Order: sequence, then C-alpha cells, then structure tokens
Amino acid sequence: MTARTRLSQAAVEERRQAVLRYVAEHGETRIDDLARHFDVSLMTMHRDLDDLTGRHLLRKERGRAVAFPALTMETATRFRENSALAAKNAICAAVAGRIRPGSTVLMEDSTTLFPLVPALAEVDQLHVVTNSVGLAQRLGSAAPAVNVTLLGGHYRGDFNSCTGSTVTRALSQIRADLVLMSATAVLEGRLFHPLNDYVEVKLAMLASAEQALLLVDHSKFGKTATYAYGTVADYHTVITDTATPDAELAAIRDLGVPVETVEPEEPSL
Repeated sequence: MTARTRLSQAAVEERRQAVLRYVAEHGETRIDDLARHFDVSLMTMHRDLDDLTGRHLLRKERGRAVAFPALTMETATRFRENSALAAKNAICAAVAGRIRPGSTVLMEDSTTLFPLVPALAEVDQLHVVTNSVGLAQRLGSAAPAVNVTLLGGHYRGDFNSCTGSTVTRALSQIRADLVLMSATAVLEGRLFHPLNDYVEVKLAMLASAEQALLLVDHSKFGKTATYAYGTVADYHTVITDTATPDAELAAIRDLGVPVETVEPEEPSL
C-alpha cells in the first residue's frame, strides 16, 4: 500500500471544517460513518473530533459526533472563524487596495474581515471603528499604528462583539468613508441574519458610511435566516469567490450592483 501524502495544517483544518459542517447538517453522526465518508482512518477521525470538541464546536458521545443547536452554528464566532478560510483570504486580498490612507473605516464583527488585518497595518493614518472585540484585539496586536475605536454596548460572549442602542447611537454620530460588511445568508440578492440586534448594527453602519462593500464567500449564498434587512443594492460592490452559484451572481447583477469574483488559493499538501 502506498503511504498517503501528509497534509498541511491548512488542509487538515479544511477537512475538520467539512466534518463540522457535515455533523451540523445531520444533527448527529456515527464516528465510524464519518471516517468512511471522509475516507480517513478511525484514529484520524477521532483526532479530528477531539480537536473540534476541544474548541467547543461539537460534542462526542458514545461513538457519535453531535452538533450544537443550529442558531449557534450559524452565528457564534468560534464556529465561523475557520470556515471557508481560503475564500475569505482571497476576498480580503481583493479589498485591501481600496482602503485609503487617512480614511475612517467601519468594520462589523464578521470573521470574514479578520484576514484583512495585516493589510490594514500598511495603511497610514487609518481609523477603524468596530463593534468587534476580536477584530479590535487583532488590530491592537498586528496593526498597532491603526487608530481603533471599539463601540461598547451589550457584550455577547459567543460572538465576542457588542450590540444594542449604545452601539447604534454612537454610529449615528460618525461619518465614515467606507464600511466593510458581510452577511450570514444571501438569497437572490436579499440579505438575512438570525439575530435582530446585529441587523440594527448593520443598518446603522450603512447609514454612517459614504461607501459600502459587501464581502461574502460562497457558503453564505442560497440561504435565508429569520430577519431580512434589505438587498445587495445597499452596497456599491459585492466581492465573493468563484464557487458562488451563477444564479446568485446573476441576481446581484440584476439589481444593478457590480460583483467581483476571486479565486481562492488551493491549500498546499
């Protein structure tokens, strides 16, 4: 038997995220069935599940992997951060050159924006305003020259960010050059989110910025959530990756919004 090529850490993480999505879709799955589905040894699958369990992304119970509730899976930061990472990296790389020195940029709590942090460190006299504690921490560590305003309010630990009237009032007093935003779900150009508190923050950010860019990877398309809050027509440009369905791209263009697609890099083996 020929030995399998040892995968890079990025490729292992990509498989683990695929396992997480599979378990989330099925609610619970036998571990031996998972090993067969992903064509790995039972020992490798146990390692994958131990890692995901250690990050509180799912539970292992008597030979089964069990998902957390759907709402948490859709929204909590710890589930989203490593999802579709190659696509997020490519999308952020496409946006980096649009951020001008001396500008004020609003950034919401979406993990899609996290890979943009190193590029922001290269922009002179940049002011970032965000409700994301995680983003503010990353900027403080990797981009200390960036002036960061963290919008305080009701802190939501699962999402490591703030919402509520304190946040929206503060946004009403800010005029930004650009807002960078993502979406939990997009269907035929309409935008959705499971939590109304975050919808209110998104709308307040849009109202406070001269220009808005929507950064959404392919995994968000073809879905809905509880609260609809407008369409892609509220944005100047949509940036996504090449795996986004053609029908969804056509729906965006039908609303008169430019859409750009980027090609994610393949994980190295």
